[in-house]
Order: sequence, then structure tokens, then C-alpha cells
Amino acid sequence: MIGAGVAALAGAVLLSLVLGSKPTTPLEVWRVLTGDADGFTATVVESRYPRTVLGIVAGAALALSGTLMQGVTRNPLADPGLLGVNAGAAAAVVTATAVLGPTSVSATVWWALPGAILAGLAAHAVGSRGGDGGMVRLVLAGAVVSAVLTAYVQAVGLTFPEVFDGYRHWVVGSLGGRDFDVVVSVLPVVAVGAALGLAVSGGLNALALGEEAAVATGANTAWVRSGGLIAATVLAAGATAAAGPIAFVGLAVPHVVRALVGVDFRVQVPFALLAGPTLLLVADVVARTIVRPTELMVGVVTAFVGAPVLLYAVRRMRETT
Repeated sequence: MIGAGVAALAGAVLLSLVLGSKPTTPLEVWRVLTGDADGFTATVVESRYPRTVLGIVAGAALALSGTLMQGVTRNPLADPGLLGVNAGAAAAVVTATAVLGPTSVSATVWWALPGAILAGLAAHAVGSRGGDGGMVRLVLAGAVVSAVLTAYVQAVGLTFPEVFDGYRHWVVGSLGGRDFDVVVSVLPVVAVGAALGLAVSGGLNALALGEEAAVATGANTAWVRSGGLIAATVLAAGATAAAGPIAFVGLAVPHVVRALVGVDFRVQVPFALLAGPTLLLVADVVARTIVRPTELMVGVVTAFVGAPVLLYAVRRMRETT
């Protein structure tokens, strides 16, 4: 199954390099890679390198974040935005634009990343204050942080219409217009989050049995829960800072992975690292070819893909309760 996942991701990478406003062929891509292509074709294909690499990084981060979030909270509807990460990134971007004026897409990452991390930490701090309140307290804290920051973003957007014009392009989520500097900026953050997520993935199996059963098996539930939530927050922050709040990837991919490989998180986590980039790259190819020569934001396409999966998850929850 992992081999099939690797093959699917390789196919998605090839599609990302071949298709776009100026279609090319796999042979032309090969000639560009070997230095035998003409200058125009080389420019077209090479312009797709950054968004392809960003799709791999952001897709893996969002999928792993969603898998960890659903495993820790034992909630199949949990996603990376649950702890206010998206709202924190948006608030930071809007604030920076209002104070400093419109900035480039590459510069946006330096504001979105700390905003996302701070919002996640604020939700953790509020949710854990006063002792062990469980996942319900944490989820409510995330909802409060998101609501407050969303209201702030709307207030700033209404006060500075020019800020809102720039913000509405970022908030949909896109892989286009980013260069390798954006990928390099968030890659260390995503790598740390992925390493932590892989470290706690084995403990999620015990946590899925319930608190008492997990303790009985000798699992360190506090470490698994805190490590999983921190990893999910960091991964979502990195992806959101680089590509904007792309919806449904972190929600839909864990359900697809669970259906394909079962409920063992030791298999789910590495498979999510393959399935997330595959879904995001295919969605990006659709976004830039369906209305060619212009293109849609990839966040629009992922929303249409993820909505049916969300409805399926809701039906499964009703059948099992």
C-alpha cells in the first residue's frame, strides 16, 4: 500500500510539472530536467518547480496535522483549524498589512507563521488553565480564540478596505505566486512538527482505546496528547503561513487514509504524508487548468473535494452513535 502511495504521489508531481496554462508533455519535462529543452519550455516548466514543492510540503503538513488532531481529540470532524491556527495567521497578516501597507506574498509568511503559532499556544494555555479539563475544554478554547480573532480580522478589513482587498486573495489559499524562499522559510517548522508527530503516532493507538484503557496499557497519555497537539499546531501553522488557510485537506485526508489502510496510526501517519501532497497537487492542477488560461485558487477546489468527505464522515458518526 505504501508503494501505491509513492506511485500516486509521483504521478501527481508529474502532472503538476506537465499541466498548466501552457501544457507540456512528459518528454519535454524530461528534456528540461536533462538540460536539452529550448529556453521557452524550460522557463515554463521551471516556473512550476516552487508550487510543486510547496504543494508537497503544505499537503503533507496539513494531512499529518489533521490525522494527529483527530487521533488526539478522538473526534473525526477535527481539523488543523480547530485550535485557532488559521484565524491567528489571518489576524497577523491583516495587522501587518494595515500597519506596513500591502506586502509581497513571500513576505506574508513571516507574519502568518508567528501569528498562527501564537494563536495555537493561546488556545492551549486557555484550554489547560485550571487543571485537566480534557479535550472539550481545549476545543472550546480554540473556538473562542478563533471567534475573537475572526471578529478582529473583520473589523480591520471593514476599517481598511484596501487591506481587505489583499486579504481576500490570501485567505482562500493558493500555491501560485510563491517562490522557493517561502518553502525554505517554513520547512524547518514543518520538519520539527513532522518529527514530533511521528514520535507520538504509536501512542495514538492506545489513546484510541480510551483514557483508562490507555493508562492500563502503560501508555504515557499526557505525552502523547500534548506532543500530538503541539505537532498538529506547528504543522498547520507552517502550511497556513506558506499557502494560506487551505480548507478540507486536513479534514478529508485522514478519512481517506483510514478507509485505505485501517485504524493503526503507525500506518496512517506515514500514509498521510503521501496522500496529503497527492490530493493537494491534483487539486492545484485542476485549479489551474479548469478555467485556462486563468486559474482558480486551490482552496476553492479542495473545498469542493472535501465537502462530500465531510458529509460522509457525518453519516458515519450518526450510524455509529
